[in-house]
Amino acid sequence: MVTDMSHRCRVLLLGANGQLGHTLSSALDILGEVRALTRSDADLSDPRALEETLKPLVQSFQPHAIVNAAAYTAVDKAETEHDAARRVNAHAVGLLAELAQAANAVLVHYSTDYVFDGTGTRPWVEDDPTNPLSVYGQTKWLGEKSVAQHCVKHLILRTSWVVGAHGNNFLKTMLRLATDRDALRVVADQIGVPTSTELLAYVTVKMLEAMLQAESNDKRFGIYHVAASGETSWHAYAQYVIAGAIKRGAYLKAKPESIEPIPTSAYPLPAPRPANSRLDTEKVRANFCVALPSWQEGVDSILDDLVKPSVSKNP
Repeated sequence: MVTDMSHRCRVLLLGANGQLGHTLSSALDILGEVRALTRSDADLSDPRALEETLKPLVQSFQPHAIVNAAAYTAVDKAETEHDAARRVNAHAVGLLAELAQAANAVLVHYSTDYVFDGTGTRPWVEDDPTNPLSVYGQTKWLGEKSVAQHCVKHLILRTSWVVGAHGNNFLKTMLRLATDRDALRVVADQIGVPTSTELLAYVTVKMLEAMLQAESNDKRFGIYHVAASGETSWHAYAQYVIAGAIKRGAYLKAKPESIEPIPTSAYPLPAPRPANSRLDTEKVRANFCVALPSWQEGVDSILDDLVKPSVSKNP
């Protein structure tokens, strides 16, 4: 349970209109007062303007926690928009860390499996060497370093294949394509874990409940891997989504059996993707006693929200 002091805490959330931020906006309410900022309120792409906006706000609001759900996530565009990605994922994040440190606030920041190079087959642990393959991964890694350097009371949550009912993601893309096409081709040699925004929000709240009153030298501050249980390929994930949508009454031209598995080499993209996106979650489970359900449960919950049986045309 949240303590009385935690009930009175103040949380500043950035990126409230994004895929994860949308879920966090309501989930963080349990902790106390939430000041939710959208991109129009605080744009991380302009660190100088961001400082002019946030510095007086932090001084007046005096947050106990700053939660950063804002990020530059256009993985392929980042290959040519180096500066834009770096401003959002590194420079602005460093500013947030400095503001959190000055306010003695806990900073929660989200990162990615893309900080690793995707080699091997075992799940990555938090202290494995980083070696990002893409500009996006490099800028997220720089953001991690800025957080650790400038804010002692930090919680960095690396996750993978984020999916939610709000915003754009792979699940929604598959549903849209399957509506228009009889067959799909999906990469089958990249392995990871679809992780729902609901799960990430739940873990964030659990961690903050434990850490809001923690001293700066508490060894639980640091980097954590947070992902749903299990693993899958993009191809098997797509099949599961299509099958689940049809089961719920959606009319789709493409069926699970008409989704062709292809290698990464058959679908070249500007930014290289990690072949192995598995994340070891033992640390977060041990330190915060969080439950990490299967990725299928998260996907099922999203499909329940998105699929409307009334439009069914399936026999």
